[in-house]
Amino acid sequence: MRFLTVAATALALTMGAQSAFAAPVEIKFSHVVAENTPKGQMANKFKQLIAERLAGKVEVKVYPNSQLFGDNKVLEAMLLGDVQMAAPSLSKFQKYTKQLQVFDLPFLFKDMAAVERFQQGKDGQKLLTSLQSKGLVGLGYLHNGMKQMSGYAPIRTPNDASGKKFRIMTSDVLQAQFEAVDAVPLKKPFSEVFTLLQTKAIDGAENPWSNLYSKKFFEVQPYITETNHGLLDYMVVTSAEFWTELDDDLRVEVKKALDEAIAFGNEVAAEKSEADRQAIIDSPRSDVVSITDAERQQWVTAMKPVWKQFEGEIGKELIDAAEAANN
Repeated sequence: MRFLTVAATALALTMGAQSAFAAPVEIKFSHVVAENTPKGQMANKFKQLIAERLAGKVEVKVYPNSQLFGDNKVLEAMLLGDVQMAAPSLSKFQKYTKQLQVFDLPFLFKDMAAVERFQQGKDGQKLLTSLQSKGLVGLGYLHNGMKQMSGYAPIRTPNDASGKKFRIMTSDVLQAQFEAVDAVPLKKPFSEVFTLLQTKAIDGAENPWSNLYSKKFFEVQPYITETNHGLLDYMVVTSAEFWTELDDDLRVEVKKALDEAIAFGNEVAAEKSEADRQAIIDSPRSDVVSITDAERQQWVTAMKPVWKQFEGEIGKELIDAAEAANN
């Protein structure tokens, strides 16, 4: 009898071990954009790399186009364990840290090279850890590009934006940015933007070339002004609980695959930004408006006071460090 009991126990332990081995760690990766965007391609590349290197140990499931969660809910869902990774726009972290608002300041970065220098430098890397007290871990920055303004009429100067309704992400800085030119900012989910534009419930929006093209905003906005006034980048993020509970060896391999996927996504972003810009120019649906240096200076003069307005929340030293990346 004792032999049978021991044998049964051993069998149960063996089956339990096999069962645990047969159940890989699941990473649900939720995002809000199309699969052909830089973020969509990055997420799919991450899934591919994990499948190649950690088959049977880790499985990545990607949910694009807000199929699982919108950006306004995904961080709350992550803290509850309902999703393990996401890449919300940097604006979405406002309730978790005020410092990341630096990326929303208008006319702060002159180009994406300056953005890259700041993000990969000491101050930018430190920002990745600024969420830990809230239970989140920043894993890397993903580019989408500089933002342009779209509308139903040409928008060349701040006066052209006055009184018009613009969709913005949930960001106090972006709200202040449009209020600075007497426009009306409306915080709306990204998934609703096309319908809002199509029905003329709003007058315009701000988006990088990738979003303008992939989400077909250019088809319902006859004018796009090349302002390059702001940045739309993302932070790939996970929960501190999920990240720390991963086995050390797995964590190293997952991070390595993610770093490679992000580097790939950033290459896609650079190429896609130029290609999508040209595709919009070549289309008969929308005119791309170029502004003069004098017109651009009107925007800078009107919007730059927003820097001072948020200096207390972001920190003057951080703003100065970001501005210095332009040199």
